[in-house]
Amino acid sequence: MPRLVLLSDTHGQHGSVSVPDGDVLVFAGDACGAGTPTEWKGFCAWLGTQPHAHKVVIAGNHDWPLQPSIPEWNVRPRYGPTERGQALRRVEDAGAVLLQDSGATVAGLRFWGSPWVPFFYDWAFNLPRGGERLAELRGRIPAGLDVLVTHGPPHGVLDLAASGVHAGCEPLADRLAVLDAEGGAPRLHVFGDIHEAAGVLPPAGVEGRISVNAAVLDLQYRLVRGPVVLDLEAGA
Repeated sequence: MPRLVLLSDTHGQHGSVSVPDGDVLVFAGDACGAGTPTEWKGFCAWLGTQPHAHKVVIAGNHDWPLQPSIPEWNVRPRYGPTERGQALRRVEDAGAVLLQDSGATVAGLRFWGSPWVPFFYDWAFNLPRGGERLAELRGRIPAGLDVLVTHGPPHGVLDLAASGVHAGCEPLADRLAVLDAEGGAPRLHVFGDIHEAAGVLPPAGVEGRISVNAAVLDLQYRLVRGPVVLDLEAGA
């Protein structure tokens, strides 16, 4: 049974995180703070030192070096194709699988990952809340997954911001509801982004999809939590 080690939102502090042993290290985005290529280089160097046999990574809204240019979506990168190519190669050199609205089978588990979040202060991987593009991307999430990794949470699940607003993605919640109704929803959903809403649902011993907000920093960017560790049977 593969042991998964889940974390997110280190914002440059990954070197201070005590990372438990496991089979698959899953990082749900926001390795960077300011979003520079140097920060991403440092993260990938750290990632390459981790002993886990498998590593799965998605970008977050601070991870500008991975932002593509998509003119038809009005999505603009901060860095050019050369810097993005270097950033992608660094992930590969670290022995990790980068998922960008794509899937992979890792340690016998079916993964899908997506970095996009509803628009927030014009950071990376932002799309308009309630817009067609975000709904289109959520619609690509396939049935029958073991693990879904998104940077942000679905609306209403471990997404309560300090402002009192549920900041999660509505189309993501809608897609999960459809998959639930059809019997093809992921068994585990890993995300971060909303630091102050970190946690695990449902409580231990309660059946249902496991949702993990794996952010390790609090709202003031202090390292206050460690990674979440759980075992997930392959092919269940």
